[in-house]
Amino acid sequence: MSITDVIALLALGGIAGFINVLSAGGSMLTLPLLMFLGLPPQVANGTNRVAIVLQSTTAVAGFRRMGHGNLRVSLHLAVPAVLGSLLGAWVATWVPDVIFEWVLILAMIFASAFMLLPQPRLETNPLTVNRLGPVIYMAMFLIGVYGGFIQVGVGALFIVVLYRLLRIDLRQVNVFKVSIILLYTVPALMIFAFNGQVRWSMGLVLGLGNITGAFVAVKVNLSNEGAKWVKWITLVMAAAILIRLIVY
Repeated sequence: MSITDVIALLALGGIAGFINVLSAGGSMLTLPLLMFLGLPPQVANGTNRVAIVLQSTTAVAGFRRMGHGNLRVSLHLAVPAVLGSLLGAWVATWVPDVIFEWVLILAMIFASAFMLLPQPRLETNPLTVNRLGPVIYMAMFLIGVYGGFIQVGVGALFIVVLYRLLRIDLRQVNVFKVSIILLYTVPALMIFAFNGQVRWSMGLVLGLGNITGAFVAVKVNLSNEGAKWVKWITLVMAAAILIRLIVY
């Protein structure tokens, strides 16, 4: 890695970690970056998980220190997601590069579209296990499959299920989201590592940036207007990356 590579990984990692904790779409920035720096798509996909694990660990620990989180609900949601991620990661290890690149492009378009949807009316009561049901558990399994496969835009899917179906507020969504992502990303990372598709040096440098962004995000209480700025900055950057990917 050159000094320029390190600076790019730290800078974009910090932005991605901040975005991932408070909203969605950080991997729309980091996964293409790893590919632009010369990693094959599957290796970039595996390497990105190192940063996701470090970022999520930081966020979960931060939220716990602030007294947020419900371990029982998080585990109920995470179990089907973990099972799904094992399947998704296994499939991702043998998908051809060309197919993966087009899946990435479609995933970025899909995630960007969901970020443009209007906000739903919310139920602000804390989420409890009795509000979960077969539809939610199946949705968690499918999100796990998708997240294990590519990770890009997975935060948007959590917003669809937790924010729009269960109608819990974004503060609760973010707490549950980072917990579930941490739990399902660890086994997915192990599958990529077992198949030799993780570049640890780049993943750890990127992860250092993600940790910084996640730490700041946990401390920041964004207003609705601030959240809009995060969303629009993410969308603008994603559009630029999409153009680069298509002509790459």
